[in-house]
Amino acid sequence: MNMIIKNGFLINPSTRQSGKMDLRITDGIISEIGPSLLASAKEEVLNIEGLTIAPGLIDTHTHFRDPGFPQKETLHTGALAAAKGGFTSVICMANTSPVVDSVPVLQDILSRASSEKIRIFQAASVSPSLNGQALTDMPALKEAGACGFTDDGIPLTNASLCYQAMQAAAALDVPVSLHEEDPAFIKNNGLHHGKVSRQMGLYGSPAVAEESLVARDGMLALRTNAHVVIQHISSGHSVELVRMFKLLGARIHAEATPHHFSLTEEAVLTHGTLAKMNPPLRTEEDRQAIIRGLKDGTIDLIATDHAPHTAAEKQKPFPNAPSGIIGLETALGVGITFLVRPGHLTLMQLLEKMTVNPARLYHLPCGTVETGRLADLLIFDPEERWIPNNFVSRSSNSPFKGTELFGKIKYTLCGGQIVYDSEK
Repeated sequence: MNMIIKNGFLINPSTRQSGKMDLRITDGIISEIGPSLLASAKEEVLNIEGLTIAPGLIDTHTHFRDPGFPQKETLHTGALAAAKGGFTSVICMANTSPVVDSVPVLQDILSRASSEKIRIFQAASVSPSLNGQALTDMPALKEAGACGFTDDGIPLTNASLCYQAMQAAAALDVPVSLHEEDPAFIKNNGLHHGKVSRQMGLYGSPAVAEESLVARDGMLALRTNAHVVIQHISSGHSVELVRMFKLLGARIHAEATPHHFSLTEEAVLTHGTLAKMNPPLRTEEDRQAIIRGLKDGTIDLIATDHAPHTAAEKQKPFPNAPSGIIGLETALGVGITFLVRPGHLTLMQLLEKMTVNPARLYHLPCGTVETGRLADLLIFDPEERWIPNNFVSRSSNSPFKGTELFGKIKYTLCGGQIVYDSEK
């Protein structure tokens, strides 16, 4: 489809460009950017007067549960949820069944993903079957298309193996992403060990479970020069550690999820298992530290950790219910509502952490609005209020259901094709 997008307010974090602009799209590529572009008879015109246009969002941390758990999500339903949320690219985690620890499993996923309307990238596991005792064939997996490595869901408690994984990732020039929760400290996961857990009569997951591994892995990152991602950071002390290791010269990065910068442990009292995730929601002090880390660039990625579960699973008693919430369809709205509108971040800064920063880290061919680049685009109204109620994900386990948010997505385009239209 060839088209001209007229009268949008462009925000492009990769160039720091903003202003009213038209875009011409030819064969899936942005072919011209400028004011008052004239359409030919063969070009469709999309007038987005009053709306904002930006690069399509990129999620570095999502779970499509495929293969293995189609009752929770599939590549297809996950792709639909991503498109509705403004995401044109996602990176899926490796904790599927079977685990993405071999070339045939990886190739099967990438082959099936190629028929979806967004870009689905796949991380491979650090260890076979997530056993944490040996390394997968990382060079072969990268050659087959893995964009990074992670045992997400399970921490690498073997420090020597983690060091070897970082060395291998550095040689391959891909990130290794780490789930930082030492199980030795945890009795009931998904719940911060603090005033709410004591009120519930449970011993939860203390912040030191995360902080101890962040401290270890920050030093390993410094020694290996690998790009190391601290996934879904939740503790204020962890943020300070990342800040310190960056100053020391480590190529360390951190993801903040929308739920960790918007909610605290108190949400468990209201939302029950819909506010249960690993790592857990922590204190208001931790939440504010995450916001400070986002403001000063210590935290350079915003990722959803989209983790679908069935309603029956989430209806189990708190200690028995699985951890995780969905997040693709609400991420932009939560970011605008809790970061931009209170003045913590500009819209440019929010989008930077959801577009160009992920693209650069993972060497993805997207994340910017420039001539000659892919026409992966997000069109939205940052001022429009909306309430998430109906999800296109196969699951609906979200504490944001029924919460008024700002930032309504109108269109998502991937490769110049409209893959989500709010009017349809």
